[in-house]
Amino acid sequence: MNPRILIIGACGQIGSELTYKLRHIYGNENVIASDISYSNLDIVNSGIFEIVDAKDYASVKTCVEKFNIDTVYLMAAMLSATGEKYPMKAWDLNMTSLFNVLNLAKSKFIDKVFWPSSIAVFGPTTPVDYTPQYTIMEPTTVYGITKQVGERWCEYYYNKYNVDVRSLRYPGIISWKTLPGGGTTDYAVEIYHEALKNKSYECFLKEDTALPMMFMDDAIQATVDIMSAETDAIKIRSSYNVAAISFTPKAIAESIKKYIPEFEITYKPDYRQDIASSWPQTINDSYARQDWKWRHKFSLDDITNEMLLQLRKTYK
Repeated sequence: MNPRILIIGACGQIGSELTYKLRHIYGNENVIASDISYSNLDIVNSGIFEIVDAKDYASVKTCVEKFNIDTVYLMAAMLSATGEKYPMKAWDLNMTSLFNVLNLAKSKFIDKVFWPSSIAVFGPTTPVDYTPQYTIMEPTTVYGITKQVGERWCEYYYNKYNVDVRSLRYPGIISWKTLPGGGTTDYAVEIYHEALKNKSYECFLKEDTALPMMFMDDAIQATVDIMSAETDAIKIRSSYNVAAISFTPKAIAESIKKYIPEFEITYKPDYRQDIASSWPQTINDSYARQDWKWRHKFSLDDITNEMLLQLRKTYK
């Protein structure tokens, strides 16, 4: 029997592509997309869509009851760079929305929750190379703080109330389908657009800033995999490290030059450099690979090839 799914924040970068994937797997009628506005008309028009305010418990509960929902993917969040501009708004959205969904599960209105965490939970005191699952976490951004606190609450609700909540610490996500949403890793999407439009890009990070990255297809697959895994396979109820590849702005520029030889990159680090410098460079995700058989598929050159191939169609 197919789950009845509600995606909160379905108009966002990950939420939109997750919506398409889950509808492909479980059928349009079983996947309800929702957001606070009609900001992505492709999502709004592709199936059942509801206006839901993630910060309003009654709004979420009404939608859950209306469509007999048993599984919620909470993808609504304010990301790192935007969150530094509006810290209290970021805290309010990211934490209130999580409590609303966890409390619905605690009260048995829903059976299963997916909530995304992030490498932003780590900080400058975290080991930067092959960052372990269990390590020092002293985040320096509001976004990272909300994700670290959220992880603790997810684990608490599992241990205390047996809420089936599952989570991934997403690295930077690269996608050609949607524009960046205010994250520190956005350069890795912007650079492809600018390579095609202007043959040049001014990067807001230093050339040697290595960060964990993942192609959107891999991120969506990891999300589907952890949610479809048997309950007993999920050993970690805070959030799993997941990784694919790590690269620098210089490396991505060199990858692009294989396809666009005249492409040039310059560097003008801004406030996002401090955020990036506080994050890991590589991630140890051995628990995810062991517990529920996580595997990534896309290398940097695979990503570059696919990004340029798809974006060329867009710009034509």
